[in-house]
Amino acid sequence: MNGYEICAKSLKSSALDVQHATLTGNLMGDANNDDLRVSFDSRLKLKFCGSKVTTDAGLLAYRELDEVLSLTEMGAEVLTDLRLGTNKQHGLVPMLRQSIYSRLAGYEDVNDAERLAVDPAMRHVVGGRAAQADKEAASTSGVGRFETETLSTSSNLTALMNLSGEWIDKAHRCKPLKQLILDLDSSVSETYGDQEGTAYNGHFECACYHPLFLFNQLGDLEYAMLRRGNHASAKFWRRVLLPVIERYRHLDIPKFFRGDAAFANPALYRVLEKEGYCYVIRLKANAVLEREIEHLLTRPVGRPSHKPKVFYHSFQYQAKSWQRSRRVVAKVEWHTGELFPRVGFIVTNSNKHSKNVVKFYNGRGTAEQWIKEGKNAVKWTKLSCRTFKDNQTRLQLFALAYNLANFLRRLALPHEVKHWSLTTLREKLVKIGAKVTRHAKYVTFQLAEVAITRKLFAAILDRVERLALPPPVVAPCSE
Repeated sequence: MNGYEICAKSLKSSALDVQHATLTGNLMGDANNDDLRVSFDSRLKLKFCGSKVTTDAGLLAYRELDEVLSLTEMGAEVLTDLRLGTNKQHGLVPMLRQSIYSRLAGYEDVNDAERLAVDPAMRHVVGGRAAQADKEAASTSGVGRFETETLSTSSNLTALMNLSGEWIDKAHRCKPLKQLILDLDSSVSETYGDQEGTAYNGHFECACYHPLFLFNQLGDLEYAMLRRGNHASAKFWRRVLLPVIERYRHLDIPKFFRGDAAFANPALYRVLEKEGYCYVIRLKANAVLEREIEHLLTRPVGRPSHKPKVFYHSFQYQAKSWQRSRRVVAKVEWHTGELFPRVGFIVTNSNKHSKNVVKFYNGRGTAEQWIKEGKNAVKWTKLSCRTFKDNQTRLQLFALAYNLANFLRRLALPHEVKHWSLTTLREKLVKIGAKVTRHAKYVTFQLAEVAITRKLFAAILDRVERLALPPPVVAPCSE
């Protein structure tokens, strides 16, 4: 056999190996395959280790927090598992964890479950059968059925919508509230195609859903509700606000509410006044309100200053739909180079100085920032189901993922990284690469020490451990 025949035979054999690997979908997972090489550095060899490595090792820190606070375990208490027979290879709680943690890691599409099912970090975070050797987490079809058939039933969906509040109550036990501030705001979730409930919204200038969100001052999402795209901003405010008011009614602490002009509703004022809330809500300008500040609408005399000239005025006002008059605070700003002043009105039952009322109202901008974090970090606007109730279910799963991420940020992060956004946490903490080795007794994650050092990761775990709630005190039985 000459050299040409040997070369031809070798090429034919290599082609058959590549064809077989392509058909079996295991291009580099087989140990018999040669390493890949690159030409720019002959020292480099590339190996594909398949399920022996993970890019989401940081999820283990969130799972530890989950375990300490017993968060996902609460799902077994409030949710009903309707699956039968072979559809129950994975328990309800592990399935719930897979739905939440995949979104926490940035995998908003259920199709990602096909790859995540063999990811070692996801398998051990999910627990149960998935964490056993040579087993996998739930497949795409399994996760899809769980979310659209089990969780989307009327009773389970109601329980899922209330679960965020129950999680927040658990977190408050670790760090009790000294005051409560609620911010109510709506947002946009763009839709594509013929999704149930989609409608054109003139304000956002797109076809969308129009969800409503209620946050506390710590960034926790107290309640979320998906609504049809053409609903007004304040539509169904009672369904969102009243359950949260009920949860906090027993707390004897100062309570506040902030909202934009969409929530300037006398029925809302009465509810807040009855429940003892101090509120600041923006009012739309009208002729009567502008007459009250007419003396401030004349440009100040003298050379314009570089800084805006700001004036405040407080007065009593009663609209036709109000049963009594209420305090209104006006703010008038004159800016250099602008012909007309910027004017804003706020209705409030607070007796604070007008400047402090406006400053407190401006704090509601943090709620808009948290909505942006939800969109960017956990991608909760990715609602791709055809039916409305399935998208409502997935919004609640996104809300749980968001809250778990926020809990770790505000309860467990050391001071030097306390300012990190949820997006930064996902990119630096969650997305830690690791090599996984399994032995008879232990499973070892060899984490890459790049953005997150061992010292920082250890500090996070230490802070999580200190959050462990003491066991409930059992009163002695009286004889």
